[in-house]
Amino acid sequence: MYEQLVAINDRCVEESLSRQVLDEGSRYHGGVTDPVNGIAWASHGGTPMIMALWAAALINPDSRYYHNEELLSRLEYGAEFILRFQHADGSISPGWTNMHSPPDTAFVAGGLAQVHELLVAHLEGWEQLEKAAGLIRLFLTRTAPVLLTGGCHTPNHRWVLTAALGFLYRLTGKEELKDRAEAWLAEGMDCTEDGEWTERSNGIYNGVSDIVLYYAAEQLNRPELLEPVRRNLRVMAYLIHPDGEVVTDYSGRQDYGVRHDLSGYFLISRLMEHMDRDPLFAALADAAGQAIVHPGWLPNNAMIGYLRYPQLRERRVQPSPLPDRYRVMINRHFDRGQYLRQLESAGHYGRIYHSRLHTDFGAPVGRQRDGQTSLTVMAETDSFLSLRHGAVRLLGVRLASSFEPGYVKMNTLEELPDGYRLAGDEAKGYYGPLPRTALPQTAAGGGTSPWYLLPHHLREMTHEQHHRAEADLTADEEGFRLRVQCREPEGMMTQISFVFGGETAFAGEGLFPADESGGVLFWKQGGVRCSAGTDWIEMEGGQHGHWAKALNNTGFPAGCRTLVVNLMTPYDWTFTLRLSPKEGRLGEVDSKEPD
Repeated sequence: MYEQLVAINDRCVEESLSRQVLDEGSRYHGGVTDPVNGIAWASHGGTPMIMALWAAALINPDSRYYHNEELLSRLEYGAEFILRFQHADGSISPGWTNMHSPPDTAFVAGGLAQVHELLVAHLEGWEQLEKAAGLIRLFLTRTAPVLLTGGCHTPNHRWVLTAALGFLYRLTGKEELKDRAEAWLAEGMDCTEDGEWTERSNGIYNGVSDIVLYYAAEQLNRPELLEPVRRNLRVMAYLIHPDGEVVTDYSGRQDYGVRHDLSGYFLISRLMEHMDRDPLFAALADAAGQAIVHPGWLPNNAMIGYLRYPQLRERRVQPSPLPDRYRVMINRHFDRGQYLRQLESAGHYGRIYHSRLHTDFGAPVGRQRDGQTSLTVMAETDSFLSLRHGAVRLLGVRLASSFEPGYVKMNTLEELPDGYRLAGDEAKGYYGPLPRTALPQTAAGGGTSPWYLLPHHLREMTHEQHHRAEADLTADEEGFRLRVQCREPEGMMTQISFVFGGETAFAGEGLFPADESGGVLFWKQGGVRCSAGTDWIEMEGGQHGHWAKALNNTGFPAGCRTLVVNLMTPYDWTFTLRLSPKEGRLGEVDSKEPD
C-alpha cells in the first residue's frame, strides 16, 4: 500500500501544479484553483490540502519530487497565499459556505500541524525547508485566537476543534489551548453502543470523527477517546455494499443517498489495526486501500499518515474476511426514547440555529448481506428501504402522503423472524383563539397585530387528526413481499415511489411516463422487470388510484429512474419482489448482533 500511496501522491502533485496561480498580479497568487469553480481557497480541500501533497513528496526519498527545488518554491508560494487569506482573527473562510469559520480553520490547522511536524523533522537533511516550515508555523500560531474562542455548527466539528487545539498545544505549550480542548470533550461522546455517531454519516463525517479523535487522544494523552472510534469501525463492517460502496441511505448530512466508498476510513483503520492488532480493522484498511485514488483532504491525508507513522508499512496482523453473509439490527438496544423524552427539559424548545438537532440519532437500522445481495431497512428517514442485487440498485422506497404533506418517516422498526415491521405515526390539528390574557400589546386597540408576535404556543389544539402508515417486509424463497397499510383517515392521497439507479432498464405493460424526461414512470398495474446487466428484480403490484405525479413537499432525485404507485386511503397493498438467481437467499441468513 505504501508504494501505491507514493505513486498516487506523485500523480496528484503533477496534476495540481498546473492549477497553481503564478501571476504575481493576481489576488490568488500562490493559491491552487479549485477544478470546479476556478477559485483558490484556503480551506482543507483547497490550497492547504495541496500543500500537504507537495510537502509529502518533497521529504520522501521514494517520491520523484524528493528535494525538488521548483516544488519547494511552489510550496512557499502556497504558504504565502494562505497567510494572505487568513483573517486578522486567525480564521479562514472557505467562501462557498462558512465565513470566518472556526471549524474550517481547525480542519486546516489539524492537517498543517502534521505537515509542519514532518518538515521540521526533515530540516537536518535539507535546510532549504526552513522558510516553508516557518511560514506554516506562522499560520498555525495565528489560528490560536479563533481556536480558543470559536464555536461550531455540527457535532463532529467539536472533535475537529479538539484535535486542532491538541496539535497547537503540543506546538506552543500554551495550557489555555488544552483547557479549551477539555471543555469540548466535557460534553461527552455522541456515539451509541453499536458505534453510530450523531450524524449517521457513513460516507463522510463518521470517518472524520474517528480520525480526529485519534489525533486528540494522541495529542492530549486521552486514550479513552479511542473507544467510540473502535465501535464505529466495527459497525462499519456491516455497512458496505458488495461493490465496496458505503451505506449512505439514512445519513443526516450531505452524503445522504450519494455514492461514497471506504477510502476515508483507510488511515484510521490502519492506525487502529496497528494499535490493537485487530484482524477486522486490518480487513477494513485493506478494503479502504483498494478504493483510494487520492491521499485525502486535511487532516485525513493517508500519505502524511504513512510518513508520520512509518510503522504502518508493516503488517502486524493478518486480516480476517469482512462479513458478507449476515443479518444485524444496529442500535437494537439503544434506548432512544429515554433521550427524546428529555428534549423539553433541555431548555432550547427545539430551536437550534445553523444546524439541526439530529433527533434521528440512534434510530434502528436493519442490515442484511448475502453475497451480492445487500438490504437496508431504516427508520427516521425519507426512504425506509433500499436493496442492491448484483448490478441492480433499488436506491430507496419512499412513502408519501397528503396528510402532512410529504414523506412519512417510519418512527419504529421491529425485527420479525422473517423480516421487518415499520410504522410511521403523524398527528396534525388546528388551533383555537388565544386567551385574552395572553394577547400582546400589539393586539389591543384595533391597530396592526402581526401574526408572528402572537404567542402561538398558548393556543388550544382542536380536531387533532392521526395518520398511521405501516410496512411489513418479509422474505420468501424468491425474494421479498412488501405490504403497506393505512386504515385512516379515509380519502387521502398516498404515493409509493421506488427509486432506482439511472442505469436501470424497465420493462412492463403497466408503465407510463409521468414527465417528458422519462425518468419518472407511473406504474399503473401488473408487473415490471427492473434490470441492470444480467441482474434483475421483478416486481408485482402496480396501482394508479389518483393522477398526481408528486405530492406536496416531495420530489424525485435527478439522475435516477423512479416508479410511482398511487394509492388512496384506506389501503392494504402488497408488492412482491422476485430476485434473479444469485448465491443464497437473504431469508436464510441468521440474525446476529453487530460484533
